Amino acid sequence: MKTLSFKKIFFIAALLILTPLGALAANDPLALPEMSIKVGGGGGLSTTIQIMLVMTLLTLVPAIVLMMTSFTRFVIVFSLLRHAMGLQQTPPNQVLLGIALFMTIFVMSPVLNNAYTNAVSPYLADEIGETEAFNKGITPFRSFMLANVGDSELSLFMEMSETKGVDSYEDVPTSVLIPAFITSELKSAFQVGFVIFIPFLVIDMVVASVLMSMGMFMLPPVMISLPFKLMIFVLVDGWGLLIGSMVESFKL
Repeated sequence: MKTLSFKKIFFIAALLILTPLGALAANDPLALPEMSIKVGGGGGLSTTIQIMLVMTLLTLVPAIVLMMTSFTRFVIVFSLLRHAMGLQQTPPNQVLLGIALFMTIFVMSPVLNNAYTNAVSPYLADEIGETEAFNKGITPFRSFMLANVGDSELSLFMEMSETKGVDSYEDVPTSVLIPAFITSELKSAFQVGFVIFIPFLVIDMVVASVLMSMGMFMLPPVMISLPFKLMIFVLVDGWGLLIGSMVESFKL
C-alpha cells in the first residue's frame, strides 16, 4: 500500500491513464496498483484547498495527455469531413470521438509501449522512483512531438517564452514543446480539411449549376448533392484513403 503526498498526485493521475493504454499497446494484462491519497500532510494549504487542487489536476490530466498525442488531428479532420459532406450529426460526436481515440491508440502504440515498459511497469514494481519514472515516461512523448512539430511553431513559442541556451531539439523545454505541437497539429488538421473540402465543393457547384439551368430554383442543391457525395466517397474507399494517409503522415 502506497501513501502519496499532494506533490505526487499529478504523476499518479497520469500514471492511471497511461497504465491501461500502455498495457493495451504492450498486450499485457491490466494491473493497477493499490494506493491511497493523503492530503493535508506537511503543506501550508488547508485540506479543502488541497482537495480542490487535486480534483482540478485529475480533470486536466486527460486533456493534457490527449494534447500530447495524435488525437487532435484525427478528431478535427473527422469533424471537417462531416461538415464537407453536408452531414449534420452523422456520424454522431460519440462515434467520431471513439474512432479518433482508437486511431490514436493505434498510432501511439509504439510510444505507449515504450513509456509503459520503461517507466510505468518498473515504477509499479518499485524498481524506480517517481522522478525517474516521469523522466523515462515523458521521453517517448517528447520524441514523438519533436518528430511531428513544425519548425515555425516551435520557433514562435521559443521566442514568446524567451527561451535561450537551446542548442538542439532535445534541449527544448516540455512547456514550450507541448503548445508548439498542439499548434502544429491544428495547422496540419486544417490543411487536410482544406484538401477534403475541394472535391465536395466541386460536386456542390456542379449540382447547383445543373439545377439553375433546369430552372429548379426552389430545390435545395444539398438534397441532390448529398447522395452523390456519399456514393463517390464510398466508391473511392474514402475512409481507407483518409485514415491511411493520416496514419502515414505521423513520424514515429
